[in-house]
Amino acid sequence: MNRNSSLDDFIKYLENRIVMGDFKNSVHKITFMTTLHVIKKIIGEK
Repeated sequence: MNRNSSLDDFIKYLENRIVMGDFKNSVHKITFMTTLHVIKKIIGEK
């Protein structure tokens, strides 16, 4: 990821890390899930 990545790329990146289990602990996973949820809510996705 870099600053020039698109929002779609960032969403895919977060989803992939959640699916692959690439996080430190359950708190880190919840942070990813919450971030993903908020971004999708702001852009109007369900």
